[in-house]
Amino acid sequence: MKISSRALLLPIFLVASLGLSSCGTTTGSRTVSGTGMGAAGGAVLGAIGGNAALGAAAGAAAGAVGGYLYDQHQKGNID
Repeated sequence: MKISSRALLLPIFLVASLGLSSCGTTTGSRTVSGTGMGAAGGAVLGAIGGNAALGAAAGAAAGAVGGYLYDQHQKGNID
């Protein structure tokens, strides 16, 4: 079974976006950094798939949620 390079890039960018969304110490800074990094990663994946704008929008949304959830976890609000 051959795995395409696109299939390998998606999990890598998702993990990197969530890991890097921890940059910052406040809810706002973690959410914004997650949004920016998610948009960048999504744009790269979208460009590979043929629609960079859609990829950036989806990546930004995922990054914002990831940054916010990471912040809430660090504050002990979520397990």
